[in-house]
Amino acid sequence: MRWNLRWVAANADVWRASDLRAACQAVGYSPSVSKVASWWNGPPTSVRLDELDMICTALNCRIADLLEAEPPGEADGTGSAPPRAAMTPRPSPPD
Repeated sequence: MRWNLRWVAANADVWRASDLRAACQAVGYSPSVSKVASWWNGPPTSVRLDELDMICTALNCRIADLLEAEPPGEADGTGSAPPRAAMTPRPSPPD
């Protein structure tokens, strides 16, 4: 997944993590400074659905604007899907 928070924030005239926190607070959500910093500094390992909803409300966007699916392999820069593991046949059960 591609995390487009900074792009979406820039379109909403939000240029710093502190501005994002203020925008969230304006819609009734008070995330911690460290949580906003983790969102701002790169793709978070996890984001709760209610947090996504509040971010979208604060930035007047959709979840699809924040998260963009990438084809396999594109996220790691290889440009192609990773090779599949070779399948070995299972032994037959004894009769």
